[in-house]
Amino acid sequence: MSQDTILDVAIVGAGISGIGFAARLGRELPHKRFVVLERRSRVGGTWDLFRYPGIRSDSDMYTLGFSFAPWRSDNAVGSGAAIRDYLEQVAHDFGVAPHIRFDTRITGADWNSSAQCWELAIADAPPVRARFLYLGAGYYDHDRPHDAAIPGLAAFGGEVIHPQFWPADRDLAGKRVVVIGSGATAVSLVPALAAAGAAVTMLQRTPTWYLILPSKDRMARLARRLLPAGWAHRLIRARNARLQDMVYKRSRSDPEGLAAWLKGNVRRALGDAWNEADFTPPYAPWDQRLCLVPDADLFRTIRKGRARVVTGAIAQVESDSIVLDDGRRIAADVIVTATGLALAPLGGIAVRVDGTPVNLGERWWYRDCMFSNLPNFAALFGYLNAGWTLRVEIVADYLCRLLLQMDAWGARVVTPVLPPDREPEAADLFAGFSSGYLQRGAHLLPRNAAKGPWRLEMDHFTDRAMLADAPLDDEWLRYERAPLVESGAST
Repeated sequence: MSQDTILDVAIVGAGISGIGFAARLGRELPHKRFVVLERRSRVGGTWDLFRYPGIRSDSDMYTLGFSFAPWRSDNAVGSGAAIRDYLEQVAHDFGVAPHIRFDTRITGADWNSSAQCWELAIADAPPVRARFLYLGAGYYDHDRPHDAAIPGLAAFGGEVIHPQFWPADRDLAGKRVVVIGSGATAVSLVPALAAAGAAVTMLQRTPTWYLILPSKDRMARLARRLLPAGWAHRLIRARNARLQDMVYKRSRSDPEGLAAWLKGNVRRALGDAWNEADFTPPYAPWDQRLCLVPDADLFRTIRKGRARVVTGAIAQVESDSIVLDDGRRIAADVIVTATGLALAPLGGIAVRVDGTPVNLGERWWYRDCMFSNLPNFAALFGYLNAGWTLRVEIVADYLCRLLLQMDAWGARVVTPVLPPDREPEAADLFAGFSSGYLQRGAHLLPRNAAKGPWRLEMDHFTDRAMLADAPLDDEWLRYERAPLVESGAST
């Protein structure tokens, strides 16, 4: 590809968000020239980066998988390796693989108004130029996890591991391992480490709400026997999306009732190992994401005495133990800091317009994926209360419609224009969600309207209907054609 070539679309990220859009783009607009730029050496994104023991999906694979690519495993909850293999197969089957450039780290993206294209600066390589830019690189920092500032951690004489950078083939059999945290990472790690022979303590500051589900979906297996694979997959996917929606809405309409049901399931799974203080969160269900526990594996591990849960605040880490603020001491050979992620919107890429830095916190969301006064640009931020991929697909459909409309009108540029005097009423983007990583990084994300198109919607079914019916000639979208005199660059 010549340095002067201007592609139609540049897609950043070869994980779920990037592969999903690329597959839809290739099918719906096969004439478009596009490239997928991936900083890692393989597809997978999150599912290639995280390789800690027990890593698995935190939602069912029928909604985390794509509607057009059936999930064929009997396991409704996918391991990290299985998800990465699935994405690799999708990239191959839908013609995305030849478009991927691996080991490509983007250091900046600058919109050139004169050339009507994005210019992407690539580390140790020539820049890439494209008319339209789609960022599917996720929302957290791949290089730096959240630093929980654990007092005295530097004085610990054993090994400290963060799950984001798990050492390959690390054998912890016979070790006293303390996993600090109680979210999805910790819940996956604890049973896997215990099964590998470690003596595991999950140390939590506060308890978490857990959702126990079977790892194998009987209805899905029956549907696959009776129906073609594609039909069965779409049926189960639709059912699970509805169930997710129902549970979330129940958390808002009847939080006490849902809390009692969730806690009752955990109590039954733990039996004599039940301890009210360790499994009663101080917040309502879905104020933070529910942690999926397939086959109650965490609780079976605790019940068998292979792991334990301790609730308390850390006062100090010493050379061979962790001391809690009430004086309790937990001996440790290894500390695993499953303490959360750090947000990095737009994959940490510095975005500019004609050399002027873009402050994302001053922009507004538009139709779930675009941003006010930012031309030919889209990015994906999935649902907090449903399968991530549900948003990927409806956004991909909308963007393909938009690109097709630009072709029909001979437009090269489309910008959601929001004048300063018409800014809408603002709403908290994460209202009702109290997870630490969201609250820490909320100021980095675009502003959110209370209603209308300048909003990132968290209700999938409302969202789907809105994007499907969204007009492409509304009062906000401004289209621009190519200048009468071209610069001479290859287009």
